[in-house]
Amino acid sequence: MANSDTEVAIIGGGAAGIAAGRRLRQAAIGCLVIEARQRLGGRAWTVDASGFSLDLGCGWLHSADRNPWVKIAEGQGRTIDKTPPPWSRTSLPVGFTLSEQKEFAEAQDGFYERLEAAARNAEDGPASALLEPNGRWNNLITAIGTYITGAELERVSIRDFDNYADTGVNWRVVEGYGATIAAYGNELSVVLDSPVLQIDYHGKRLKIETAKGVISADQAIVTLPSSILAEKEFLFAPALTDKAEAARNLPLGLNDKLFLSLERAEEFDKETRIVGRTDRTGTAIYHMRPFGRPMIECYFGGTLAAELEAGGEDAFFDFAASELAALLGAEFKQRIKPLHIHRWGADPFSRGAYSYALPGMADCRARLAAPVDARLFFAGEACSRHDFSTAHGGWFTGVAAAEQVIAARRRQRTA
Repeated sequence: MANSDTEVAIIGGGAAGIAAGRRLRQAAIGCLVIEARQRLGGRAWTVDASGFSLDLGCGWLHSADRNPWVKIAEGQGRTIDKTPPPWSRTSLPVGFTLSEQKEFAEAQDGFYERLEAAARNAEDGPASALLEPNGRWNNLITAIGTYITGAELERVSIRDFDNYADTGVNWRVVEGYGATIAAYGNELSVVLDSPVLQIDYHGKRLKIETAKGVISADQAIVTLPSSILAEKEFLFAPALTDKAEAARNLPLGLNDKLFLSLERAEEFDKETRIVGRTDRTGTAIYHMRPFGRPMIECYFGGTLAAELEAGGEDAFFDFAASELAALLGAEFKQRIKPLHIHRWGADPFSRGAYSYALPGMADCRARLAAPVDARLFFAGEACSRHDFSTAHGGWFTGVAAAEQVIAARRRQRTA
């Protein structure tokens, strides 16, 4: 592609961009999805390993009873697994007795109750303020918080944390959530391996400079992660300082998954969970035999994930092997081998996993989502007030942005 022309350019081929493209296509509006990676899906990515589909990005159909990706996956002939998630049940009592798990659950419930009450107040603040002073389970509550938000609780807005809407129904796609999302974009016009360098909206039509040439468009839907919008000050010409500021207040937290093969896996019941450590924030959670497979899905969040990323992929395996050996015996190290990991913080096109709001900045989601000049529209999980950090949040905001484009074009025709 040297030069191209389209009615609507969609910047980013993740869940939001694909959903926007499908809605515009339904409305018979020409659009082109411009994706920096060599694949569609964005932070949804399914890879194959040992004959299994592994989701290195989003893996759970959260709020599945209202999640549009469920119907899409079913329409593609994929298998929906409705087994309750391991976090909804007790963990294996290895280094974490059943009585301790009961105490922890009560402490965590108390934290969430205080957080919900505090969210009604006029002033916002850090979620860590709602921890019980010197509480025994504060470190583990914070660790769980890093799995939810990608950041420690002192960095997370009380109001934003409470704004998240979860129906408690969580399912999975056996063949891969990322594969489902990417396949939904198959019917769209797409240019891959083409990072956007600048979006110039000085003239009547947009000029979008990419690594493969210039694209002209009437409008654009920008679905880039908040981390990229915050980092690229010269992405828009003229600059959109308000967007950049809103994006900086909605940084991407960090979560990484490491998949391990497991010998003699039948020793463990499928879909069970082991907590690495209960006395520190820097610990991992281990999902044993997901889908009944002979493997372990290890989950890392927040500062721990960032520190391990700095050490390279081997650092994740070394950490997991050490924690598991401390709980299951030194011989256990011989039963596991690394299969796959993707360091999302090092990914140049995401720089993290999913967004959270800094204390006092929950309203920045609406600021980030607001259209500019009836020509620039914004979507992505960070733009969602209640479904941020999810692929269905991306879908809802992508469709909403497409509807805004449709309405703007209708007004232009009748003006």
